[in-house]
Amino acid sequence: MSIRDLLVTIDGGPSSDARLALAATLAERFEAHLIGLHPSSTASASPYSASFDSTLFDAAMQESCSRLKQRSEHARVGFEAVAARHGISAEWRVARGFAGPDTVLNCRYADLAVVGQRWTDFDGLNYPDPADVVLDAGCPVLVVPAVGQFDRIERHALIAWNAGREAARAVRDALPLLKRVRSATVLVVDPQESPYGHGEEPGADIARHLARHGIKVEIDRWSVPGANPADVILSRAADYGSDLIVMGAYGHSRVRELVLGGVTRSILQQMTVPILMSH
Repeated sequence: MSIRDLLVTIDGGPSSDARLALAATLAERFEAHLIGLHPSSTASASPYSASFDSTLFDAAMQESCSRLKQRSEHARVGFEAVAARHGISAEWRVARGFAGPDTVLNCRYADLAVVGQRWTDFDGLNYPDPADVVLDAGCPVLVVPAVGQFDRIERHALIAWNAGREAARAVRDALPLLKRVRSATVLVVDPQESPYGHGEEPGADIARHLARHGIKVEIDRWSVPGANPADVILSRAADYGSDLIVMGAYGHSRVRELVLGGVTRSILQQMTVPILMSH
């Protein structure tokens, strides 16, 4: 798979500038078209008022819409400036409905989506939940931590491998990025406890597959009884100095209920480096 178009959410959240910098760098590297999506919508602009005076309500509504429009315009100017610096093809879009569904819809037409991690004061109306995007978008999603600067991916990729379908999908989706890093490590945590078949040498088959793609890869088998896999993944990523984690996202969503696997949920909450997830 090659990356020809890339979508990044520009929402004014804590990682907005960092994820735009990373998305622009990736778009330049892959000569891809960059789509900036501003998911803060007028659908969430209706203020709740204790008064039923329509004049007061209309005035408050106009003020809220005006603030949203100003915020969107400010974000657009910043996005276009970054795109111009990188010399990339780019376009600006504004969500017209709620942030989550509109982000998912736009992701359906991109090779890669770049979104931000949830944070303490996360507002689900104005900001897309990365878990919803990962499970529903139908494309690989690069989630950028709410804290830190991540302007490029080039040193090391840690691949969290459990031999499952989601992990296999994530590895294939990540191939364009994996081919650009200097080295990669396949991390297998307690393979004997996995419900999937690892074979006689856990991690060896996927490592050989990656090597055939020209990726310099090694295997790290980690067996500590009772260890939390999410903690092991993040700890080993820090040990390796990884600037990318690749993993499958387990879970499902129905109506407005979201059920995530424990490792997926923990990683999204505690992440310290960008994570490419596929479902």
